[in-house]
Amino acid sequence: MTAVEKLHGRQAKEYEKVLKWQRPSVNGSRRLTVRGQTISNPLREGHHFDQSLGGVAGFFENVRSNTQSQINSNLETEKSLRGSVLPILDRLHKEIKHKAKELQSGAQSGAKEVEKLRNITQKQIELLGQHTASYESAGGKLNAGDDPYVLHRGVMHRLNSQVIAENNHHNDLIAVQNNLQTFEAHVVEVFQQAFEAFVQLAGGQGQKTSALYQDMLGTIQCVPANFEWQNFTQRSSDRLADPEGQPRSVDSIQFPNMDHAATKPLIEGSLERRSRNKLSWGYSAGYYVVTPSKWLHEFKDTDDVRQNPKPELSMYLPDAVIGAPSGEKFNVKGKDRSGTMSSKLTGSTELAFKAHSAADAQKWFQVIQQVCGATGPVEPTSPADAAAAGSDKDETPAAEKTEHEVAAAEAHSAQEAGVTGDEAAAAAVPEKKAS
Repeated sequence: MTAVEKLHGRQAKEYEKVLKWQRPSVNGSRRLTVRGQTISNPLREGHHFDQSLGGVAGFFENVRSNTQSQINSNLETEKSLRGSVLPILDRLHKEIKHKAKELQSGAQSGAKEVEKLRNITQKQIELLGQHTASYESAGGKLNAGDDPYVLHRGVMHRLNSQVIAENNHHNDLIAVQNNLQTFEAHVVEVFQQAFEAFVQLAGGQGQKTSALYQDMLGTIQCVPANFEWQNFTQRSSDRLADPEGQPRSVDSIQFPNMDHAATKPLIEGSLERRSRNKLSWGYSAGYYVVTPSKWLHEFKDTDDVRQNPKPELSMYLPDAVIGAPSGEKFNVKGKDRSGTMSSKLTGSTELAFKAHSAADAQKWFQVIQQVCGATGPVEPTSPADAAAAGSDKDETPAAEKTEHEVAAAEAHSAQEAGVTGDEAAAAAVPEKKAS
């Protein structure tokens, strides 16, 4: 368009610069190709357009042939074109450049974030694979932080973050594509407006010139606003995001060692635990898991999405002692190895649990007993239990109370020493006095 505007101020031979042409040099020894802001043949970057008739490429071909017929045009509309038509195209050119920068920066940043999260997930999966292999070779004895169950939940957390980012990136791409469709129509509309103004200014050149411009205007106006976009989506369907594609779901993702035996708990569920703070009363609920690696973990909940799951308490059961259940209550004595501040302050501790029912308590006891270092006797696990145990004081003879206290003390000593359940019970029975 700039070449056309300038050539309106020149004679017919200058108007030929709109097209690529060759003329001999002064000495005639070689031919010089004169190139300017022209309508090239083939069209420069024409591969971006659909080559069938009725599109932008067909429009440029029409402009090329009609420009050849405008060799005899004159200068009358030079100033009008410079002041009315070119600013529209300049603004459009700036809009296109701005849109290109916007697409380049936006799409790349989203893709980089997705790639970063995928790498993080892959590293966690590799870490899970490393420690599941260690689980097989080390006989299941691992550190709390290296427990495949905990690492497995870490993988799920990172997968959730990755999938959210992937779905957000997919939605961003869909939004960009929809925006590009609107922008493509805007570009065609601006071309239509520019050529309409161009024809109005150049129409006074005579019937032939007017007819040529009308032909060019008719060509661009016949291009549907979504013609190029529809053909582009068909040509480049393999590179565009599918608007009908379903968002990813963590449930549909498979990764190495996700079903490894070390990641499946021996038993899990909610229990109530009495606080280790001697000034606190009552029980608080938590989610507890016994893993094949022989760890008892406590978690706040089962949510792997909002935050990375980290055990609030971790006790290695082969080094612990479990007391026989009393109704829905049972206790476990061992060392908290979770690495939290409270675990460093308390050291070895006795945890008093309360299940939902006596049957649930028995299930937990049976599972923990299989991996626990020792089994102790039943002990009161709360002040209320102690009060209930002492409610029969008035009905018990003094001699029997003394024997009961001695037996309880001996049983407690046996538990402290890690004696098994049968040995502790035998030690708790006092010898009969000779009659």
